[in-house]
Amino acid sequence: MSNFDPASLRPDTLAVRAGIERTQFREHGEAMYLTSSFVFESAEQAAACFSGAEEGYVYARFSNPTVTAMQTRLAALEGAEACVATASGMSAIMSLVMALLQAGDHIVASNGLFGATQQLFGNILSRFGIETSFVPATDLQAYRDAVRPRTKLFFVETPSNPLTEVVDIAAVAGVAHEAGALLAVDNCFCTPVLQRPLALGADVVVHSATKYLDGQGRVLGGAVAGRKTVTDEVFKFLRTAGPTLSPFNAWVILKGLETLRIRMQAQCASALELAGWLEAQPGVTRVFYPGLPSHPQHALAMRQQKAGGAVVSFEVAGGREAAWRVIDNTRLISITANLGDTKTTITHPATTTHGRISSEARAASGIGDGLLRVAVGLEDVDDLKEDLARGLKR
Repeated sequence: MSNFDPASLRPDTLAVRAGIERTQFREHGEAMYLTSSFVFESAEQAAACFSGAEEGYVYARFSNPTVTAMQTRLAALEGAEACVATASGMSAIMSLVMALLQAGDHIVASNGLFGATQQLFGNILSRFGIETSFVPATDLQAYRDAVRPRTKLFFVETPSNPLTEVVDIAAVAGVAHEAGALLAVDNCFCTPVLQRPLALGADVVVHSATKYLDGQGRVLGGAVAGRKTVTDEVFKFLRTAGPTLSPFNAWVILKGLETLRIRMQAQCASALELAGWLEAQPGVTRVFYPGLPSHPQHALAMRQQKAGGAVVSFEVAGGREAAWRVIDNTRLISITANLGDTKTTITHPATTTHGRISSEARAASGIGDGLLRVAVGLEDVDDLKEDLARGLKR
């Protein structure tokens, strides 16, 4: 059993200690509960647990000790009252929206969202009567102008994927609250190590735990963290609909959280160096990285983030042909659309992560055919430079 007050501890300690509830075996590492259901001492206890009159684990679709430990640890790191874990980042976003909104409601979203998020908001939710207005991520007046009588949720991703646009969380929170709406922030790129949206005024944080929270490309996972009044509604949806995080995946993410800070610090340092190097390369027309002074929101990023993050995007002259040439000439960097891994990855957003949205939507988001996204891992940064130089020289 935990015998410390989480509120008294610093983030590095919470990352390795929060959520631990030892069993009678007094294990040092977190236990993994691979069971679909739980046994009761009596029919009366079973009824009490099912009704909620007594606390206890019932069925792993919605209650499992390993998942609880992961939720507790992430909530502590984000400064949230509670957290609900889900099967993936997209299921976290879907669960949030389905829990809080209904037909006729309206979302205001930044247009720099991940492609699947744009698909969910623009093409799927609209079939059920939930409409979304996409606005320029950095245009505060556009958020105000988009408000409708039934606007219930503002949703932003900062930094954005893949152009690393930085949203002023505190300012957008103010607009959302004036409209009587909630602000949800996708904190995937920064994690609570670099950015804590709730402390800046956001109401909800969502994660694709698949990315940096795991950190080694092993499992899928997602999370919604925030006030308990919000997470309780998300839990009600998850309990019935079942977009559940498996206990094994929760255990893997728990272990990933223990090394999150040291990984993020190393990856951010390499990303900053790589971004500066890319700015000096012939054939590179523009680099997108919040840690660079050339980034349009550099000052804002340095106020609300502790570092620039580990994702660097850049444009090359020559469009798709030139971009693909850079990718195809790599020998070290992994050609995959995932990010947040210890292994550096590279992708062409226009034909992968954002390939399913319309060309008009890609243009509105600034995603051109010459754009490449590199998610920097833990390799020696000089090896990464040499790997990219091969394609850039050609």
